[in-house]
Order: sequence, then structure tokens, then C-alpha cells
Amino acid sequence: MEAQALEHERRLAQTQGEDALRHAIAAAELYMQAAGKAKTAEDRKRLRKKCVELIGLGERLKATAKGTDAASRPPAPKSTRPLTTAEKTILLKASRLHGHVFPPWESAPGSESFSTAGGPGEQYVDSSPFSLSEEQQSIFAGWRRPSELTGVKDGGPGTMDQLMTAQADMDLAQDLATDCSVVASLCAAARHLGPTKDSLLGSLMYPFDRTTNRPEVSKNGKYIFRMYFNGSWRHVVIDDRLPASHTDRTLYVVDRRNPRLIWPALVEKAYLKIRGGYDFPGSNSGTDLLALTGWIPEQIFLQSDEIELDETWNRIKKAYDEGNAMLTLGTGNILPEEEKASGLVREHDYAVISLKKEDGSRLLLIKNPWVDSLVWTGVGSSATLKAHTVGSGSEGASNQFWMAFEDVLQHFESLYVNWNPALFPYRQDHHFKWDMPDKTEELVFTRNPQYSVLSPSGNPVWVLLSRHWQDGELDILRQRKAEREGGQASLATVSKQLGFMALAIYASSPPGTRVPLPDTSRRLHQTPFVDSPNTLLRYNSTAGTPQTLVITQTELPFPTYSFTLSFFSYQPLTIAPAAHPLSHNTSLTGAWTRRTAGGSASHPSYFTNPQYLLALSAPSPLSLVLSTDARDLPLHVAVLFSPSLTASTTTSTANITNQRITSLSGRDILCASSEYHRGCTSASHPLLGAGSYTLILSTFEPGHLARYTLTLSTSTSHSITPLPSDGAGRLRTPVPPTNPATPVNFPGGTSRLRAQLSVARLTRLNAVTRTAADATTTTSRAPSGAAAMRVSLELGTGAHRTVLAMSRDGEFADAAMGLRTGEVDVEPEVVRARGGLWIVLERIGGGGVGYTSGGGGVAGGVQVEVLSDGEVQAGGWENGDED
Repeated sequence: MEAQALEHERRLAQTQGEDALRHAIAAAELYMQAAGKAKTAEDRKRLRKKCVELIGLGERLKATAKGTDAASRPPAPKSTRPLTTAEKTILLKASRLHGHVFPPWESAPGSESFSTAGGPGEQYVDSSPFSLSEEQQSIFAGWRRPSELTGVKDGGPGTMDQLMTAQADMDLAQDLATDCSVVASLCAAARHLGPTKDSLLGSLMYPFDRTTNRPEVSKNGKYIFRMYFNGSWRHVVIDDRLPASHTDRTLYVVDRRNPRLIWPALVEKAYLKIRGGYDFPGSNSGTDLLALTGWIPEQIFLQSDEIELDETWNRIKKAYDEGNAMLTLGTGNILPEEEKASGLVREHDYAVISLKKEDGSRLLLIKNPWVDSLVWTGVGSSATLKAHTVGSGSEGASNQFWMAFEDVLQHFESLYVNWNPALFPYRQDHHFKWDMPDKTEELVFTRNPQYSVLSPSGNPVWVLLSRHWQDGELDILRQRKAEREGGQASLATVSKQLGFMALAIYASSPPGTRVPLPDTSRRLHQTPFVDSPNTLLRYNSTAGTPQTLVITQTELPFPTYSFTLSFFSYQPLTIAPAAHPLSHNTSLTGAWTRRTAGGSASHPSYFTNPQYLLALSAPSPLSLVLSTDARDLPLHVAVLFSPSLTASTTTSTANITNQRITSLSGRDILCASSEYHRGCTSASHPLLGAGSYTLILSTFEPGHLARYTLTLSTSTSHSITPLPSDGAGRLRTPVPPTNPATPVNFPGGTSRLRAQLSVARLTRLNAVTRTAADATTTTSRAPSGAAAMRVSLELGTGAHRTVLAMSRDGEFADAAMGLRTGEVDVEPEVVRARGGLWIVLERIGGGGVGYTSGGGGVAGGVQVEVLSDGEVQAGGWENGDED
């Protein structure tokens, strides 16, 4: 029975009206029957909950159908999720914009808000300033009431109603107002704003006459609009004064067929109040229609290789015919010669007035919102039906033209579709603030907002991300507009200034947990990065399995933003901030500098890279994410066994220094990132035992300088400590050659050299050697055919000598990666009594190998140093084979 109920739910999601109601009732009845036969209390509770949800949905569908005609639209879903205190604070802070306060909408205003309570003829005045551009200022003749602009006086029955009544189909046009996207939006929405029973205008503009289904003339000149922006429906209050002109040009939207119709200009004024003024620097019509109507915006990139031509046409045609979609178009930064040839305007928005299929061609009726404008000429047409224009400059011309869908894809950059939210019965809103991550973390998701989304079925889920407007964005847009008018900027310039954002859905592991970084193998869907304040992700969910939604961004210019996520679905969703898969998380920052940019393990300088000591209090999985602000820099991270601790030094500085890795073999590496990956990389281990480990962070080539962030996650408490650089805080004493000007090779068959050391007091020291090539250039490799070597510290010579410390536990190894002895304590008296302190260098195999001191090495030579906490003097090298 549960399977049958799920099938009815699936059909419910695909139907409307009476069919949807029938499937809702059938599914509710089946869930009730299934609950009666359930074997466990948990199943009974779950099935009864589903039944209650479907009964509620059925009641809403029934209420919608009752007493309405077929054209009536169902109500848009409201988010029923209770807001947290933090979310309420976010919405309240987002009420302030451009010096105005736009509080969240609570209820429709009463008639008293529009009465002349202060006395007959007293008119409301909105003191808010409305900015004008220089060109607009040049013809501006002051703010005028509608009666002054149109000559309509309240002197007879119904005369003022002319301001709100269209006698013919509307033909809205833009003149000197720089808001083509707004006027295109009003043109596209006109069929939903007319005087019909289900007019959207009735819930968006007040006062409104429910009898005539059209706006009412306000007695005191005040109008209140309900507009959706910054995460909620909000109050926008204006007066009815409009900017007058002392020429025949207009500064507000006009209806050329109904010149006295004033309500479109009032809608425009209210929207321009929230966007900064009449010198509006630009938007896109998808964004504008969201604010004006609350309909869900989708931007379809027509130049994308991924667009499915037939699927896109069928989807928008069906929705448009059913009254569930508004369509607008936007051009890109087309060349001036293309503008002239095609009749299209660059970076301009157009309205889609109608769609049809004729003689095998799919056609769109497109309107240019400018008052006087060229229309598409058909040059470059790929249509099978010759395009034809509507209107050609004659009286009543509307700047409309038919265009084949194939030509639309060729000549326009974006198709904006605003979808009726009533297509979905369920909605859930989440509001959050995001402090932008450091540049070193832009390529990873360690600081990104992420949500776990669980759907009970595999039906479609739509997620709308809306970035709240803030004042600084208007300054960027105005600067960009000024640069464009001066020929100094392009659309790409302002896009970079505004930044980009996107949404992605991942199959995380465990399901619904946070995703550390982009992983295309687990990414199910992603939207394109857009500079628009809205982006829509549409995907089919996986029934019963949580998935992770990630909000991503690049180059957003301000330090903090607030956002709203709106989820639309056919069944209730379970949504919560995604949890970390591991409970203990630490982030730290650092840099590869001239001293620490050692390159990969194929370079002798590898061990100069940044190293960290990780201590685990108990066995734990480990996850590491390394990222940098240099996007093209290849990175690597490795986890290695740490050198053993001694009981006497577990808390000393010497102990921390001793954890630094100075030699490397394959068995030392516990886990590492798979390869050098540009910009970011990661590594993980399923279970590390309690104890200490050393982390090495490297770039592929030595000498590449950059900042980085390392994020570490475990299931238990841990500590992570930067390890001092090699020899930090120690004196460095180079062991000189016999002749400093000429490096000396192991002579003849000599395999052992020694040099005497002397100390004046108790001193802790060790010896370090590496090929001299490392000293001369950071990009040199070890010489081919080099001998294997070892270095040791010894007391005395000959048969009675005592070895105090030896590199690699006595094993011979390639000195290219560095060799070192352990640290020893030596006293002057013991040294004198035991025949002196000697540093011994041995080799096997290879040809003649030179040695050198300090920075004077040659290819094939060896650099030898003594690191100590006290002064050490070193003598010259001598043959030690007799030992």
C-alpha cells in the first residue's frame, strides 16, 4: 500500500487542479490503511504523519478550486519553518537599504492609510530622495502629481479612474529612464497584472479595488507596495509624484496606447526606490520580476553547449501557455557593427510577449521596451520561416518582432524565466550570514555554508539562492555604468567587481555531511557561476538519502553578505546545516617563504618545507585540506611517522625540533594527497593510532612563494604545532675544506674523511650533511651516479673510538635528501680524555665526491654543518681510512 501511495504522490507532483486533488486524497487514504497495518510504532507514526500532510495539501487544493474558474491560479506556498532569532535579526538588518527602511510585510494596509485624515486635499509627501542622472537632470521639471501630468481632475464621476484603467492593450515603453530590465519585466508580466480575478496586482499594490480588479486612486497620494527582496516580502511606501520633463521626453514608463494610465509608473517608482533612484545603473529582468511578483527566477545561458534546444522550448512553451512562466531576454556585449546590422542593442533586456509554432518554426514575439528603437532585421537568420516585424514607426508602433527560437539562441545571451511558485505545494526558507573566506580558502569548501537536504521521494527539488542587496553594490554598478559610457569597461569588468556565486549538490560521505572541497566524482548538479543576485538549482532528489547543498562564490568584493535559500518541492523536505563528518576541526594559516619553499620530494630542499607536529589523544580518522591563494600553484600534503620522543625531552623545545622530518622513505608515509593539484588538495587516513605525526606541506617546484590554509579534522581531540625550521635557534658551524678555494674530493680510493671538533663547555650538537648542489641552487637535483654516504660523531680514533651518533642508524644513503646524526651532549673534559671529538664522513660507491662548506659548494660536492647550542670550532678534513 505504501508503494501505491508513493505512486499517487508522484502523479500528484505532475498534475494540477482536480487531478492533483484526486491523487492527494488517494495517497492519504492508502497511507492511513498502511498505518493501520504497520508492525512498529515508528512506522505507524511516520505513515500517519504522511497522511496528515496529504490531507492538509488536499484541503488547500480544494479551497483553491472552490468557487473559481479554470483560469484561477493556486496560492503560492509560504514557508512554514519557524525562524531562529539569528535569522530574524538578518532580515531586520536587511531592511535598511540606500538610507530607507523597508520592513518585512506583516499584513495588508487598511483603507485609513490612504484617506485624507488631516483634512480635505491634504496629500502625502514621501521625503525620500530619488537620484537622477545628468541627462535626466537636464530636462527635469520637478515632481508632479498625476493630475498635473495628465490633466485629469477629480471633477466628475469616474474621471480619476482613468489613471488606473487601460482602455486598450498596454504598450509600455521606456524613454530616459535607464531601466530597460524593469520596463521589459512589466511588459512580460502585463498579462498577469490586468483587471482579472486572479490579477497579481491585487496582492502587490495598495489601495486596490476588488470589485473592478484594478488599482484604486489613493485619496492622499500614498501608495504601498508589497515587494520581495532581501529574503522576505517587504513594505515599500511612495507618494504619487512623478518626475516631470520640460521637453517631450519622459523620465518614467509610459503606456503609448493609454497615455493617462499611471499605475505602471508608480510600480516603477516603488522598485527604483529600493534600487537606488531613477539613474538606475542596470539589473536583469529575472531579478526585477522576482522583486515585483515573487516568481522564481531562472537564468538560461543560451550560448552554453549544454543547452537542450527541444527540451528548453517544450518546457517554456508549456509553462507559458498555462500561465506559469514570464519570459524575458538579454543580449550580451555585442559589437557595434552587429548592433547596426541586426537591429539589436547590446546588454539590453527584451520582453517575450507570445510564443507559437507556425509552419514548423518555433517563434517568439519579442518587444524592445525603448520608446523609439530599431527592431531585429533578420540579418543572419537561421530560421526556416522568414522573420517579420510588427510595427515600423507608424502610429502605435510597439517595437515588437517575431524571431525564430534558433535565432534567439544565436543572438541573445540569456533567457530569463520567472516561474509561478504555486507550481509547488511546499516551500522552506533559510536565511544566513556568510563572512567571506580568506583568499587561501576560495577554492575549497571549508568556510562555505552547506545544508543537508533529505527528500522522501525522487521528485524535483528547486533551490533558489538570493543574495541580499547592500549599498556598496550600487556604487560598483554606477562606476561601471560611467566607465561603459566612457568606453572604458565591459560587462566582464563589472561582473568581476560584483563577484560570482553558484549552487552545487553533492553525494557526500557520510550522506548529508559537509563536503571539504570540489569533487567532480561526487558532484551531482551545479549551476553556472553568475554575477546576478539570484541563481536557481533544479535537480531530482534521491529518495530517502540526504544530499549536501553547497553555496559557492568567487570574487565577491565585500567582507560579509547575507543570503536566503528557498526550497520548493512536492513533498516536505528535511533541511538542516550540514554537520562535519569529523567532530574536531582546526584551521591554521602559513606561507611558503624564500626559506621554506622547498619543492617536492625530488628536490634536496624538500625538508625545508613547512612541517607540523600532530598529536592525537586517541585513535581517529584524519582528514586534511590544503589550499592557497595562488590558484595555479601545485600543492601536496603528506603525513609521516614522527621521530620518537624521549622521556626527558617530551616538553622541551629540543623535543619539538626533533620531530622535524629530515629524511624520507616510502614506509614513513602514512597518507598523502594523490598528486600535486593546482590551488588545493586533500589527504585522509581511515584510522591513525594515538600518538605524534609530522605533516609536510609542499609545492611542486622550490622557490614558489604563497600563503596557505590547512584544515585538519579528526574524531577526537588533537593538537597541531608548527615545527621550527631546521636548526632554528642553533648555531651553525660549517666544516671547512682543507683548501677553501678548491673543493677537495675523496682522494684516490679514500672512503673515509674526518675533521676534529672542539667545544669550550657542555654543548648539545648534531651533524648535518647534504649535497652541495642544494646550497648553490634550489632547483638543482642530486648528481647522477653520486655515492651513498653517512655521517657520524665519534670520540677518539682508531680501534678504541666510540661512535656517539650516526645518520640513518648507520645505513649508507644518498646525501641529496640530507643526512643527519642524532643530538648528543659533549663535555670538554670527556672530549680531551677520549682522544678528541670527530665528525666523520664516509662513502661507498660512486666516483670522486667533493666536499665543501657554507654556500661554496660545487656539483658533486658535499656541505657539512654542525648545529649546536654552544660555540663549536671545526678543523680541516683529513684522511680517516686508517680508523
